[in-house]
Amino acid sequence: MSKRLLIVVVEPDPDRAQPIADGLRDAGDHDIRIIAEQSGLARQVAELRPDVVLIDIANPSRDILEELALASGPSERPVAMFVDRSDEGLTLAAIEAGISAYVVDGLRPERLKPVLDAAIARFHIFQQMRAELAATRAALEERKIIDRAKAVLMKARGIDEEAAYALLRKTAMDQGKRLADIAQQLVMAAGLLGR
Repeated sequence: MSKRLLIVVVEPDPDRAQPIADGLRDAGDHDIRIIAEQSGLARQVAELRPDVVLIDIANPSRDILEELALASGPSERPVAMFVDRSDEGLTLAAIEAGISAYVVDGLRPERLKPVLDAAIARFHIFQQMRAELAATRAALEERKIIDRAKAVLMKARGIDEEAAYALLRKTAMDQGKRLADIAQQLVMAAGLLGR
């Protein structure tokens, strides 16, 4: 946590919230906001747009866990959750909800910095993996479209696959467009013509 972060602490008990805020300030020069009221949590977090959300819940139920996880936006920012006790089902629900760090046995100030550092690092790793997965899926879809376009050309022109690909590539270069875009246009046109 080297840069200044806006950290939202979700803690309804002021006696528990203050030591957390103090511990975070000791860990670095951060802007700490405490949200005590859990109703409207999603709106409050969205308005603040924090870098990190830290949730301290003594004994979470599955409903509270899901509500807090969804409200804090684990796909948008790192979320660390500290609980006093848990069970296998709650741990799994936290992981499925995208919580970056789920720490059992409560929150102690000396644990804040390493847990938040780990939550931030884990969040960035998963964010990169999600981006790579999305890029891979997009590339696969483009590959499928190009293969369909080659099949249309092979059938319509009576040419082999290599010649169909070369024709698609030449057309894309001549028009200054991406190969996948030309392939998509050809597949759509063939669909309209019933080919």
